[in-house]
Amino acid sequence: MKADAVFEGGGVRGIAFIGAIQAMEEENVEWQRLAGTSAGAVIAALLASGYKSHEMRGPLSEIDFSKLRGRTLLNRIPFFGALLELMVNLGIYKNDLLETWLDSLLSEKGIKTFADLPEGKLKIIASDISNGQMLILPDDLYRYGLTPADLKISTAVMMSASLPFFFRPVIWKLKDRKKSYILDGGLLSNFPIWIFDTENPRFPTFGFHFVKDKVAIDPVIPTPLHLFKNIFKTMLQAHDLRHMNEETLERTIQIPTGNINATDFDLNQDEIDFLYRSGYTSTKEFLAKWDFEKYKVKRMQKEKN
Repeated sequence: MKADAVFEGGGVRGIAFIGAIQAMEEENVEWQRLAGTSAGAVIAALLASGYKSHEMRGPLSEIDFSKLRGRTLLNRIPFFGALLELMVNLGIYKNDLLETWLDSLLSEKGIKTFADLPEGKLKIIASDISNGQMLILPDDLYRYGLTPADLKISTAVMMSASLPFFFRPVIWKLKDRKKSYILDGGLLSNFPIWIFDTENPRFPTFGFHFVKDKVAIDPVIPTPLHLFKNIFKTMLQAHDLRHMNEETLERTIQIPTGNINATDFDLNQDEIDFLYRSGYTSTKEFLAKWDFEKYKVKRMQKEKN
């Protein structure tokens, strides 16, 4: 079966996608186009570059997520260091280690820029907060006078995964243009399930979405740092609780992630295994009931009404 896939942003919870992908591979799904935001962009980029689930599991399970928080000398100063980083660099941590790590994985498949992939194969969501616009990369590169050959996929993923306040924004300073500050795609579209939609689809677009019971927010906000933490926690986790219409739910694999949050960088092995199993079993249960032809009929009937 041919299919497109859209992966939601969700930080470290993206490990669950590997189990979901394995379940899809066991049903001989052939990916045509892939899209994602933040952690979903990492997975989409690897799949578009030719990676299979068994090739992803090792690198993603073994990575020390805590090291992705690119610490500086200021970070080592209790409390005030984080505030100084926010004031000076607009983010507490650097995010370039993600770019370096992904570069090394993509290079093993001979992939570097978007020009190395078939046209339309991969779309990554980011947010240009200087212009108040959502970016679909590489589609929107023309706005900046760039081509797909000018942007590394790893850089686009780093942009999409730059959580506000937590990571520094990526700054584009292009010739004869003002600076553009690029942040997490989840600000504007954390789950771009709409991105491949057409009136008469030849094959399905499956969405992969995380499920949490509630937003785990600390009601006590004693410091500005706690305020910033709660702001981006609310922003990210509220996406998991938002209303999705029936048509979207019918083609979306919903993956429970327990109490694991996007920024829980200190996952233990049990938590990693839980995420993987959750992705796998949720996808198996979904596929056991999925019928593309019935889905198309119901969709056409709704459009007529």
